[in-house]
Amino acid sequence: MTARADFGEAGVAVVGAGLVGLGWAIVFARAGLAVRLHDTDPARLADAPARLRRSLADLAAAGLIAEAPDVVAARCTPVADLAAAVGNVDYVQESVLERTDVKRNLYTALSACLAPEAIVGSSSSGIPSSAFTQGLAIAPRCLVAHPVNPPYLAPIVELVPAEWTLPEAVDAVHGLMSRVGQHPIRVARELTGFVLNRLQGALLREAFALYEEGYCSLADIDATVSKGLGLRWAFMGPFETIDLNAPGGIGDYAARLGGLYHSIALERQDPQPWSPDLVARAEAERRQALPLEDLPSRSEWRDRRLMALAVHKRASEGQQ
Repeated sequence: MTARADFGEAGVAVVGAGLVGLGWAIVFARAGLAVRLHDTDPARLADAPARLRRSLADLAAAGLIAEAPDVVAARCTPVADLAAAVGNVDYVQESVLERTDVKRNLYTALSACLAPEAIVGSSSSGIPSSAFTQGLAIAPRCLVAHPVNPPYLAPIVELVPAEWTLPEAVDAVHGLMSRVGQHPIRVARELTGFVLNRLQGALLREAFALYEEGYCSLADIDATVSKGLGLRWAFMGPFETIDLNAPGGIGDYAARLGGLYHSIALERQDPQPWSPDLVARAEAERRQALPLEDLPSRSEWRDRRLMALAVHKRASEGQQ
């Protein structure tokens, strides 16, 4: 196969109409692509257009889509039959349950109904595509395309090939993601958790340890990120952060503080799983701050804040 400049123009399919799948449908539809949306749950598929329109209305209110919500939504067609959904499309974004057996069954079915050069990207958060594509005829055209939820607000996409994934497939998906407004990064080879969750995992490991050892409450640890580290991380990564935090740049920073960070790392030589007691304590503290029934409204608040941030970042892109 060859990486075509018009890859994706024949339409895309999104398999899985949950939160992540609907988010992907918005990404592709707002970029002008025809989207076929499939799910094995008839009720979830039937409800998808209404959920889609609610999210699009929020995006329109924030000024993050150029067209009317109904115009964008009209590009998304629910399709109950898998073969009809994925037939003759260039690209399939798989967003089903994070279980190897579920994905394997789906990819086995996909291998019988995909167009000859169609490519499949998985929204898998941590399962490598080699775990569910090995031995299938379509395996060379499969890779992980892992987003942040919701993908229409957080543009990063990790592209992770299996050892047998064709380089041209990675190139094609990289080009498609760039054209639809995402920011793809290339991970050279498979690794547990990929890049984003490994970085997030390192922070969570230390956050849980600090909480378990009684140094800080959950609220104070969260505030350290949201009102400190996270302010910079919203527009620069860890390497640029330290490059700007010493007069002589990253080398100067390493000379000044490398020893401190090494000492901190040495204190965490025996990482332990999050114990049931630790998780229960954290859960109880969070439920005091936010009752379980308020999680949906708080999630909506999060998305509105992300929309405001996206508006700001879009306006300031020319200043970077």
